Formats: sequence, C-alpha cells, structure tokens
Amino acid sequence: MGQTSTTQARTIRDLTLTYSAEEAQVLQSLDFEKIPVHVAAIMDGNGRWARKLLRERIFGHETARRTVRMAVETCRDLGVGFLTLFAFSSENWKRPAAEVSFLMRLLARTLAEEREDLHRNNIRLRLIGDPRPLPVEVRDEIDRSIERLGTNTGMLLSLAINYGGRHDIVQACREIARKVHDGQLSLEEITEELVNDHLYTRQIPDPELLIRTGGEYRVSNFLLWQMAYSELWITPVLWPEFQRLDLLKAIREYQDRERRFGGV
Repeated sequence: MGQTSTTQARTIRDLTLTYSAEEAQVLQSLDFEKIPVHVAAIMDGNGRWARKLLRERIFGHETARRTVRMAVETCRDLGVGFLTLFAFSSENWKRPAAEVSFLMRLLARTLAEEREDLHRNNIRLRLIGDPRPLPVEVRDEIDRSIERLGTNTGMLLSLAINYGGRHDIVQACREIARKVHDGQLSLEEITEELVNDHLYTRQIPDPELLIRTGGEYRVSNFLLWQMAYSELWITPVLWPEFQRLDLLKAIREYQDRERRFGGV
C-alpha cells in the first residue's frame, strides 16, 4: 500500500471513531484522491426553520452557528483546501432593521468566540466582499481574526460578508479600467486570468462544488464569475438541519459526476 493510500486509510479509520454508522458508511465510499479542493455553500433556510418551530427568525440564525462549525470541521477533516460560506449578501441589507442588527452582532460575537478554536484547528480566514458598510465592531473582529489566524497553514475559510457577485465583477472592471487609464495595462493584456486576479477571490481556485440548502434553485448573486463550471448540489434541507451526513453525501455525488468543462 502506497503512502497516500496508507494516509487515506488512517484518516478514514480515525474519523469513523466519531462518526455514526451511516456517516462512516458514506465516508468509506469516498475517494480521498477526488475530494473537491474548494467547496462553497449558500446557507439558506434559517428563518424558515425557525418559523417551523414557531420561533423568531433570529433563533434560526443563532442555531445555524452549529452547522457552520460542523461544515468547517468536516471539510477540514476531509482535506478540503478552501471553504467559502455566503454569510451576508449585499442584498440582505433590505431585511428588517432589527434582523440586520442582530445578524451584525451575531457575526461579531461568533468571530470572537470561535477564533481560538479556529486557530487550534489551523484554519485560515479571509473576507470576501465590501467591508466598508459593516459596523465597526464587525470590521474589528474580522481584522482580529484574520491577524490571529494569519500564520496558520490549513484550510482557508472565506466568509462572504456584504458580498454580491455582480458587484465583485464591477469592482474588478473598475480596477482594471483604472490601470488601463493610468497606462499600467493595455487592452490586449486583459484576460480571464487578469480578471480573476482582481476579484475578491484572487488566488483562490474556483469552487468545484456549490452546496445550496433550503431547496431554492438559484445562485442568489453568489460567485457568479467563479461558478462557471461548479457542480451544483441543492437540497431541501434547511441550513440549521444540515448534518454531516448531508455534507458527505454531497461530496460523494460530486465524485460520481463526470465533469466535462464543455467537452464531450
């Protein structure tokens, strides 16, 4: 057995000690040579889940923290290199002011409370989106977390906060146009690779797998450029109910698909 196979077997054996029998069965069916490098998730359904329980929407957002923790830990364990979570879109400002205020406080509190655990797990952190409209306490916690985790070498967790895919492309176009205007670039130098280098996700590979919970069949202005060839996995399960078994099944289905990238 080669070194890679030995490592894979050891990883499976170690993980199955803490997994349920059904989770372990799916885990053992995975090909660790084909784990997606980059997984992205649209975390939808918090409010609907809370309403099912006759609770306020904010209860759903609060409960969703445990699902985020599970997703981070599971992706790290499986060897995913990049995990991007859609935490707050540029359109979410349209929600009721009380809910937005709660979400901002929750973001700041979650970053403060999870920072040391992320550090112990060797996770790096990155913000994608425009931080300028965020409350100062949220920006401060983001900065503290990025600095604290900056020397880590493990999975990169990207939080999309005040993010919109169209805005991402527009801000990249503006930056490129400015460089052309200033003579730093010629029109002939504008390529897909150059555009990639001016997006919020610069130096991050495109997501191979996009997971959307909540059953909606749309991408909600998320990573529009980057998802050109992402595999979409949509589940009716609401985000607070999304379990490790669901994540494992999503990755197994990703591995079962034939990715042709426009070819035959």
